[in-house]
Amino acid sequence: MYTRREFGKITVGSLAWPRLLGGLPDSKVAGVRIGAQTYSFRDMPRPSSGDAVDIVIKAMTDAGLGECELWASQIEPQFPAPPAAGRGVLETPEARKARDDAREKLRRWRVDTPIDHFRGIGKKFSAAGINVHAFNYSFNDGMTDAEIDRGFEMARALGAQLITASTTLPVAKRVVPFAEKHKMIVAMHGHSNLTDPNEFATPASFAAAKAMSKYYRTNLDIGHFTAANFDAVAYIREHHQDITNLHIKDRKKNQGDNTPWGQGETPITEVLHLLKKEKWPIPAYIEYEYRGTKSPVEEVKDCYEFCKKALA
Repeated sequence: MYTRREFGKITVGSLAWPRLLGGLPDSKVAGVRIGAQTYSFRDMPRPSSGDAVDIVIKAMTDAGLGECELWASQIEPQFPAPPAAGRGVLETPEARKARDDAREKLRRWRVDTPIDHFRGIGKKFSAAGINVHAFNYSFNDGMTDAEIDRGFEMARALGAQLITASTTLPVAKRVVPFAEKHKMIVAMHGHSNLTDPNEFATPASFAAAKAMSKYYRTNLDIGHFTAANFDAVAYIREHHQDITNLHIKDRKKNQGDNTPWGQGETPITEVLHLLKKEKWPIPAYIEYEYRGTKSPVEEVKDCYEFCKKALA
């Protein structure tokens, strides 16, 4: 029986084989950097304990993709807890305590886990030839200062160049001193919620974040941007220097649903052509969110093929 340390060495070694054999996943197409937001693989079975790192790496490799934005939940343990009660539903004290306990366990794990643990994860991705370009660590108002600070330390240890975050304008303001302390870019991820002025969804909200700190940028989701009835092509053309990476998905306008690629109204092909024509080094990351009929890996591969044909 292998010790935990020996198993780790074997795992890293096995993941290094593609590199040794010259089989590095190179997913640049016509000069455009294609990768994935690893949230795309969220529905894949994960170990009963621990993180899902090896599963994500295998999924990326099987899909033929060489760079990613790593979703924090896939490197964190799961602490089961009952879901929050819906509006108008009276929550029991026991359910609230169970949720609070699970939240505190995650907080302690984030703060107390040795930083070498995250360096080890980064090495696994590197050994498989996968570049962790960004770490998706979404700051929220329930985080302590220690958790916020730790997110930057995790990102650095993973080898990521920046953090992406689904957050709000008030929380973004709170994160400013941490971004400046660590001198690390934080890119705000936009959704399509136009009813809450604190949400990132509009060009004005991205501009407000940029005004807060020289380290703030935009992680533009062209599907959500389209669903909110904004023009992704025009926005990228005007603000490309402030965009760290794109999320590529297809949605319909007017808060429409996620759709299989080519069935919505998001200008995926036009965006990819723009990146190709202008030679802007903005990574375009597949984010699989529509309801597909195949495995997540197969659906992501189909999205990758869409990119290849669009850029041919």
